[in-house]
Amino acid sequence: MQDWFGTPSGRYLLDWEQRQFEQAVADIFGYHALQLGLPALEALQANRMPHRWLATHEPVPPMQRQPVVRMDFSALPFSAASLDLVALPHTLDSHPDPHATLREVARVLVPEGRVVICGFNPASLWGLRQRRDQFCRRRGWGEPFLPALPQQIGYRRLRDWLHLLDFEIEDGRFGCYLPAVRTEKWLHRLEGMDRLGARWWPIFGAVYFLVAVKRVHGVRLLGASWKTAASRARATVPMANRSGDNHVITMNGKSD
Repeated sequence: MQDWFGTPSGRYLLDWEQRQFEQAVADIFGYHALQLGLPALEALQANRMPHRWLATHEPVPPMQRQPVVRMDFSALPFSAASLDLVALPHTLDSHPDPHATLREVARVLVPEGRVVICGFNPASLWGLRQRRDQFCRRRGWGEPFLPALPQQIGYRRLRDWLHLLDFEIEDGRFGCYLPAVRTEKWLHRLEGMDRLGARWWPIFGAVYFLVAVKRVHGVRLLGASWKTAASRARATVPMANRSGDNHVITMNGKSD
């Protein structure tokens, strides 16, 4: 996967996905963020959380600016409800057990935490090309266009998985509408198809991108603590003395 993103088609895809991640994570706030896989794409680059990690099984680019840790994506070494943001750039495509990975993401996210996902779209020109190449490859002809992946998870299928894990889709889109060509020359010649595809066949982009929020029933966000303290300070408390006269003592010590 990492090597494929060095090809002309891989760089074209990577540029689009990098822009989507930067736009999506820039205004997600919290303390702890995690990217699972694909060091070639800096999914958390635009995020401002103080603690950001990259988890990977692949070689790390020399210019990588995030702390790198090695872990099993289907058994994350984080306690429940401890992360505010998890980025999955092609993680579910490339992991042999995407169900377990997504369940772990749901476990470690705090209520109202977000997961940002991108993946290959099987219902696209690239998906059709990959299936044709795999058929030919089994007969000893040619090489697949995309890197070898355990599976390609469709957009609707992924939405169903997220719904079962109590996620709510906040944003979803498709991108990269150029045909499955391998050379820089043809990518430049056909670049106008990106504008046409986004308008006329929007759900058939080579990749999808979505943001989902973890919802927990019965949990609500509390306001700032200083607002509660201020309301208590303005409260009045009735007090009685021996003579039977009632005085009202405010919390600042004055009496009426």
